[in-house]
Amino acid sequence: MSIKLKILRVQAGMTLEELAQASDLTRSYVSRLERGLSTPSVGAALKLAKALRVPVEEVFAEPSDSDPVVIRRAEAAPEATPPAPRMVSSALPDHKMVAFVLNPTDEPVRNHPMSHHRGEEILYVLKGQVVLQLAQRSETLRAGDSAHFNSSIPHKITSVGKQQASVLLVIAQEE
Repeated sequence: MSIKLKILRVQAGMTLEELAQASDLTRSYVSRLERGLSTPSVGAALKLAKALRVPVEEVFAEPSDSDPVVIRRAEAAPEATPPAPRMVSSALPDHKMVAFVLNPTDEPVRNHPMSHHRGEEILYVLKGQVVLQLAQRSETLRAGDSAHFNSSIPHKITSVGKQQASVLLVIAQEE
């Protein structure tokens, strides 16, 4: 992702500082992303994509071709090192949904700020247990549990318990 982000920034004719300001992220954080020292949250990736005026899948993966059906084979998917999100499905033209498999960390709140963006999210816990923080509300979700919420509400997903959690996150983006 690091090289891809830098290429997208250069193609957009933006400096590191301009991208940071346009995406409401710090310059040092964007620099760490470009150097591969940090992995963006889905919320940060959405902000970067909006600032770069590209679909969020451009930040994570190669653009899809014009086929109206996208099949992504597990063995062909680029390997993502946890907690990096692995894109499951990218948005096609005229489609507004993107799906990721995330392995949320158990790091304290101060290390991972809450996300918020326009649209809706559906979160489905594949394994383990997570805490979904929605503004001041906190819900513990276990494997098989799901949540559907307006993603303009500040939110954060944290892994809890002994087993590393894995979640399917589907984002329906608004224009």
